[in-house]
Amino acid sequence: MTEKFDLPTYKEIPAVGLYLDQTSKYINDVLKDLPDTVITNSMISNYVKKHLIANPVKKQYGRDQIAYLIFIAVTKSALSLDDVDRLFHLQKERYSVQEAYTYFCERFDQMLNENKMVLSKQEDKALLDRIIMTVVSNISLRKLLNDAFGTEIKE
Repeated sequence: MTEKFDLPTYKEIPAVGLYLDQTSKYINDVLKDLPDTVITNSMISNYVKKHLIANPVKKQYGRDQIAYLIFIAVTKSALSLDDVDRLFHLQKERYSVQEAYTYFCERFDQMLNENKMVLSKQEDKALLDRIIMTVVSNISLRKLLNDAFGTEIKE
């Protein structure tokens, strides 16, 4: 990973529509320094079929759809598609795509870059600390999702 990583801001996402190949290439280029964030054309098509993102307009994906796809690509190792769908429904009730994506980017970039500094200072305990943080975060996430939707979330 490079020295400092930042997700593209909402306004940095192309305003003109991108075709499927262009969309996957753009997302993979901006996320190339993050592990497990590759997105393929077939994955994008699947997200459209599952109604996680809107159908492309004239075969082109707009800024909102690309913002959603970046969120999915970054979080897919931690969230199920059902969880993503629930979160998108919640987001649509409360915030615009731009507001939600901007908050996500700001917090993600801040936490990722803060954790990189911690990792470089305490490498001897960093692995165990990250394992514990992952487990605790997962437990907390399950509780928050359960509380938000009033149902048990499947593992």
